[in-house]
Amino acid sequence: MSELKNDRFLRALMRESVDVTPVWMMRQAGRYLPEYRETRAKAGGIIELFRSPQLACEVTLQPLDRYPLDAAILFSDILTVPDAMGLGLYFETGEGPRFQNPVRTDADVDRLPIVNPERDLPYVIDAVKTIRAELNGRVPLIGFSGSPWTLATYMIEGSSSKNYHYIKTMMYDKPELLHQLLSKLATSVTAYLNAQIEAGAQAVQIFDTWGGILSGHAYQAFSLAYMKKIVEGLITQREGRTVPIILFTKNGGQWLESIAASGCHCVGLDWTTNIGDARKRLDGRVALQGNMDPAVLYASPQAIRSEVARLLESYGSGVGHVFNLGHGITPGVDPKNAGVFIDAVHELSAQYHA
Repeated sequence: MSELKNDRFLRALMRESVDVTPVWMMRQAGRYLPEYRETRAKAGGIIELFRSPQLACEVTLQPLDRYPLDAAILFSDILTVPDAMGLGLYFETGEGPRFQNPVRTDADVDRLPIVNPERDLPYVIDAVKTIRAELNGRVPLIGFSGSPWTLATYMIEGSSSKNYHYIKTMMYDKPELLHQLLSKLATSVTAYLNAQIEAGAQAVQIFDTWGGILSGHAYQAFSLAYMKKIVEGLITQREGRTVPIILFTKNGGQWLESIAASGCHCVGLDWTTNIGDARKRLDGRVALQGNMDPAVLYASPQAIRSEVARLLESYGSGVGHVFNLGHGITPGVDPKNAGVFIDAVHELSAQYHA
């Protein structure tokens, strides 16, 4: 494996000194880029795109060829694990992901296998290997998975949801059944992330997209407990350095202390949490990632730079900050504005690392 030419992302996650604040964007390989849309059309659809290691590599590298980003993130989908369990993933135009076989009964949960990544998701593992080779040490590669709670939400609802009718009914009426499902998912996700690390991922992020829909008690029991179980089972050292773990719960700002105590190296913040307050609350226990509102990228270059400056000032001087959006970049953003954002982070953050 090639030596890293730019390791400031990994250094920031480990709360080591850097020259400028590193930056990447959730969904940085995505529909806001015309070259991504062309590759996706060539593939025939989103599923065909992430199932092709060569095309997944191509779109992973596209934003790096445009911008001086400090990390690449594997192009894949959080729903590969439930798809490998036989739920029949498909995408409805304008509707997002759906499953042909949602999980609703005891028998449905009993039928679900534990995922073996090498056997069931070889295209993801091959994509990681291909991307690492093509990166040739330019920047680190991030692997990822959805959290068990978030995966279970899609699996039980059968699609995106506004009221989470099915999963919350199961949670309150049949909590043991939901725990059985979450346990299978935690085991599968641990194996999946470890396989990505073995294939070359140098950091991993767990996306807990729907954790913030829970009450405090339910979040601890049905979401965070299983992310903690995954953290405890992950490979911690690879290629002579630590493999940092980022936990990102959307709308999880009220539980920062509990998330930080999970054993992760970094807590991801959405834009509803003040990053300066979060830093004070966690007092250097972990790094923080975030957290500009993605909608800022619709605004003028001056407004983008102003918001970057405000967030850098809020975090303040010193180690432990990875700049990111508070959620994924949206399809309607002008690619030039993404460039303004990334350049502003590097330019304006140097004073905080002097």
